[in-house]
Amino acid sequence: MEVLKVSARSAPNSVAGAIAAVIRNSGEVEVQAVGAGAVNQAVKACAVARGYLAANGIDLVLIPAFASIVIDDEERTGIKLICCER
Repeated sequence: MEVLKVSARSAPNSVAGAIAAVIRNSGEVEVQAVGAGAVNQAVKACAVARGYLAANGIDLVLIPAFASIVIDDEERTGIKLICCER
């Protein structure tokens, strides 16, 4: 499964386009975010991607979970949003 990493400075529309492209190609993608700002941008991107995909008859669903992510040799707890077609 492809992994997209989102930061607090990520543009939700750009991330949404990436999510939609991966969903169209493989049917699922994992979106990872560490920190409140990054999670906010990731959720907004998923909402926008859901709208992009609805035009193609694809119903996007999210499965949230915790993830251990290594950043600069330090393990952090983040959120992963597994996005897939219903």
